[in-house]
Amino acid sequence: MRHLTKTLIVLTMLVAGAAAQEIVPIYPAGKMPNSKGTVVKEDIRDERIYTVETPAIRVFLPSDQENKGVGVLICPGGGYARIAYMASGTTLAKWFNTFGVAAFVLDYRLPTSPDLKDPSIGPLQDAQRAMRVIRANAAKWKLDPARIGVMGSSAGGHLAATLGTFTDDFAKVGDDPDALPFGPNFMILVSPVITMGEYTHSGSKTNLLGENPSQELIDRFSVEKQVTEKNPPTFIVHAANDSGVNVRNSLMFHAALIEKKVSASIHVFPFGGHAIAVRNNPGSTSNWTELCEMWMSEIGILPEKPIRK
Repeated sequence: MRHLTKTLIVLTMLVAGAAAQEIVPIYPAGKMPNSKGTVVKEDIRDERIYTVETPAIRVFLPSDQENKGVGVLICPGGGYARIAYMASGTTLAKWFNTFGVAAFVLDYRLPTSPDLKDPSIGPLQDAQRAMRVIRANAAKWKLDPARIGVMGSSAGGHLAATLGTFTDDFAKVGDDPDALPFGPNFMILVSPVITMGEYTHSGSKTNLLGENPSQELIDRFSVEKQVTEKNPPTFIVHAANDSGVNVRNSLMFHAALIEKKVSASIHVFPFGGHAIAVRNNPGSTSNWTELCEMWMSEIGILPEKPIRK
């Protein structure tokens, strides 16, 4: 029965994987932290995941001839209530592959899961662990472990930003990858939720922190307040007419990065709405993908030529 259950989980994840070359659970069996041991059932509907049973990364690799040794962990959005794994996950992963970058779409536990002891740190634990798993497999996937970044859209942008700013280690499980760093070498944020304060996205805040969070918790997860001079270079994209997540989220985070003298590039376009897509954006917003690739080259993350081994 146990083997049958595991097979069904893998089959379900393959459906969600949407052509991923490999799906890698990020925790050893029986070692998932922050778990009550509650059995939760995977819930996937309408290109969204509402319940994650097995946290995992879905692997999208470029061809060996195009591989540039760079990797990106992608945190899809969904207001911390769901994971929009196609629109802000798989689609982005395939775009990265077009210029030689490996991409890893994260299925992270949502704070709404009944299995989490502390819902507020559940997504971050999975992101930290995923970065360690990617670095642990760097040789296998032909990656430079010092060129692994994170990308997130909307609430996934909040998760990506917490991964890039928080220093507390929530992901130790007692195995070899524990010794590897979880901090990203660069961050790419698209229409991100950043603050839990005045200009927050109320749904993301409630799902992550609960109905009546303390001021201490609000401040802790207001990522603009966690920036230090050690944060990685950051690329930010937002639309001024975003009615879902106020553009001030990106502006506040950019200001905090500049204050700490962290390399940061921000592009606020007049149109594009919420969660700017890879393609079919209006006007100048359509240039963001080209600008992002140019930025990765400019900061020295993206080599000019593939690495052939």
